[in-house]
Amino acid sequence: MNNAIFNVERPVNEHTLNYAPGCKERKALNAELDRLSQSVLEIPLIIGGREVRTGMTGKIVMPHDHGHVLANYHMAGEKEVQMAIEASLKAHREWESVSWVERASMTLKAAELISKKYRPLINAATMLGQGKNAYQAEIDAACETIDFLNFNAYFISEIYKEQPHSQQGIINRIEYRPLEGFILTVTPFNFTAIASNLNMAPVLMGNTVVWKPASTSLLSNYFLMKIFQEAGLPDGVINFLPGPGSVIGRTALQHREMTGIHFTGSNATFNSLWQMTAANMANYKSYPRIVGETGGKDFIFVHPSADPQEVAVAIVRGAFEYQGQKCSAASRAYIPESMWEDIRSKIGEMISRITVGDVREFSHFMNAVIDEASFDNIMGYTDYAKKSNDARVIFGGSGDKSKGYFIQPTVIHTTNPHFKTMEEEIFGPVMTIYTYKDKDFEATLHICDQTSPYGLTGSVFSKDRSAINAACRILRYAAGNFYFNDKPTGAVVGQQPFGGARGSGTNDKSGSHLNLLRWTNPRTIKETLLPPTEFTYPFMKEDRCH
Repeated sequence: MNNAIFNVERPVNEHTLNYAPGCKERKALNAELDRLSQSVLEIPLIIGGREVRTGMTGKIVMPHDHGHVLANYHMAGEKEVQMAIEASLKAHREWESVSWVERASMTLKAAELISKKYRPLINAATMLGQGKNAYQAEIDAACETIDFLNFNAYFISEIYKEQPHSQQGIINRIEYRPLEGFILTVTPFNFTAIASNLNMAPVLMGNTVVWKPASTSLLSNYFLMKIFQEAGLPDGVINFLPGPGSVIGRTALQHREMTGIHFTGSNATFNSLWQMTAANMANYKSYPRIVGETGGKDFIFVHPSADPQEVAVAIVRGAFEYQGQKCSAASRAYIPESMWEDIRSKIGEMISRITVGDVREFSHFMNAVIDEASFDNIMGYTDYAKKSNDARVIFGGSGDKSKGYFIQPTVIHTTNPHFKTMEEEIFGPVMTIYTYKDKDFEATLHICDQTSPYGLTGSVFSKDRSAINAACRILRYAAGNFYFNDKPTGAVVGQQPFGGARGSGTNDKSGSHLNLLRWTNPRTIKETLLPPTEFTYPFMKEDRCH
């Protein structure tokens, strides 16, 4: 028996490959893109380690070529959800007792498999199925996924070392138990890394899960599941359930042993899950842990001392990378009037060089939005702006869904700081800019703080430290991830733990130990070495001093 006290060393973040012309990683990625493009995969459910085919199927298509089918997937019904819950609860009995070292070893192996063996596969699947270019796929599906896995193994090592003080004659310790029951994980389309972490973070802490992946990310998510299995994930610890969220959510949330929800997605869906949980509260064995990251209306706020070129680059990258389909994407900006014409000119010059197209053509900065519903929603906002007296579309504003769901990078200039596109999450390549009088810097900071129901990310550009300090104070609750002189996207695991409050979620900071703690159910154990043998206390004895 190995009784060594094991520690995981703090890892370094995964190196980002650049996929420059002629390099070996570009050739490997292109080969995988060709292979996946030329086949039609069948994706089953995976319940208790067993592949299940229900016959109720859906299609996975390329967002940039929606006539091209990449895969057909089977959908879960109520029966399969019940099977997954049973498999999860059965696996829980053994998995909770497995040494954390063994759980961490499985996590680290999954990271190594993605880094070395399956990097081209997971990136290609993310590109074709979720509409990401090579760089966006690399920083997400490869680097961030690997970082989550490696850093979480380190974080659990640090968590388990945290123990209470013991005094003479008493030994105190804390046992970090998993939650009692199963966890429902609901993952989004836009980040393969989030799909991985929403499952593997609770699993690392000894929990078992029922996983409802987004239908539009099933290609990469299925490959993730297969990689986890190859890394040694026991049967039933993660149960992979494509299918309608209404069926899966309703069935899972009615079960007595539902003990937690790990979620990233829309406010409407998260609110619905929370309401269903509240309605079923009397049925549960334990109070469920609800951890969610939802929407954002993320801002860039510019002080007159800022550098116009730096601001323009942040707006273009922050708003238009991955077509603005990041919960952290910049979608509103506040610019002083004295700087507006200069910044506008620089933004326009950059946008004139942006091309939008097929992810397999590496020259494109932007690609297609995820599906038709998203396309129609985004175009609805640009059409609204075109008809309004309070705003003007100054760049872009057009789209074409005849072959792929392509939308041009769009900039709206408004005279109303509470214009619709300044307040509502669009989740597309649309940036709205409000220009303010230079003397109204602090007053406009208060407007920024009060405009949106969200509190996820935001950035301030300034070379004046007193202005940065004022913005930090006034915008204290406007963003859970706050940036000085940088775009409000690109949080790195282990460096900027991610999450926001207000309407943006529960702010449980993925990418740090804080999220892992949510999936523990601590038990304090006190051992008395020499228990008392008399029930009375000294104060009860007769006072003979008088």
